[in-house]
Amino acid sequence: MSIDSVQESEIRTMNIPSTTQPAETSIPWQLQMYHKSLKKRQKVDLLLKLMGPIKNERCILISGHDNNGAMNYYFREAGGTWSWGQVYEDGISEMSEFLGDPVAHVPIDRFPFADNSFDVLIMIDVHEHFSDLTSLNREIERVVSPGGLAIITTPNGDTRLPVAVLKRHIGMGPEIYGHVVQGYRVGELQQMMRSMNMRPVGWGGYSRFFTEFAELVINLAYVKILAKKKDHPEVMTGTIAPTSKKEMAAVQKEYRMYSLIYPFMYLFSLLDKLIPGRGGYAVAVSARKPA
Repeated sequence: MSIDSVQESEIRTMNIPSTTQPAETSIPWQLQMYHKSLKKRQKVDLLLKLMGPIKNERCILISGHDNNGAMNYYFREAGGTWSWGQVYEDGISEMSEFLGDPVAHVPIDRFPFADNSFDVLIMIDVHEHFSDLTSLNREIERVVSPGGLAIITTPNGDTRLPVAVLKRHIGMGPEIYGHVVQGYRVGELQQMMRSMNMRPVGWGGYSRFFTEFAELVINLAYVKILAKKKDHPEVMTGTIAPTSKKEMAAVQKEYRMYSLIYPFMYLFSLLDKLIPGRGGYAVAVSARKPA
C-alpha cells in the first residue's frame, strides 16, 4: 500500500474531496501533520459526534499546547460560527495566519468573552495542565449560553492502564507532556461538569491500546532522541511534536522518514477496533447548561 493511497483514503474520511487536494508539498504543514496523526483525527471524529449537527450556533474551540490549527480547520467545516482561543500565547500568530481568523489568548482565570457568548464550547486538553481548576471551570460556565453545550477532553486519569504504566516506567510520565496529573476519568469529568451547574449528556473515548502504544513510540523518539540532538536546536526540549513552522522545518528529514512508516502505524492503530467498549486513553464528556 502506498502512502498516497492511504492519504487519499484518509482525506475521504475527513469529508474533503480528494480531487481538490493539491500535492502534499503545497499543503500547509499543519494539515500535513494532521493527515498523518493517529490521535488527532480520532479526537476530532469523537468531538464532532458529541457536538452533533450545528447550523447557526456560536461556537468556540479553546486548546492548550498541542494544537497548530488543523483541528480548528475541520470544526469550521462542520458549520456554525466559530471563534478560536489558546490558553498559551505561543503559536497564536501562526495559527491565526493559517486559519485566516483571529485567535484569542484565553487565560484560565478570565476568558476575554462576555457572559453567555457561545452555544457550543469545546475545550481540548487543558484541564490536566493546571492544579487549581476553580477559575477555569467558572469561566466555562460563564461564557456558555443557557441551553448551550460544553465538551471537555483530557487524557484518561486511570493510572492502571497498561500503556500509562509503561510510560511511567520509561520516563514518559505526565510531566513530560506538561501535565500536573495524568488526566481525569469519565466519572470525574462528569462530576466536574455537575459542579459547573451543567448536566452531562454524552461521553466517549479515543486512542485505545494500539493507537496509544504507537503514539508512545513516536513521542519517545521525538522527546528522547530527536529533541536532544545538537543539530536540532530549534526543537523545543520537552515537546512531543513540532509546534511551529520553524520546528517543522528543522525536522523535515525525520518527518519524511516518519511518512514512510506512517501507513504501517495507521494499520496497526486499526487494531483498536477489535477492543470492545467505548473508552480509551483519552476521554471526552459533554454537558448542557440549563436553559
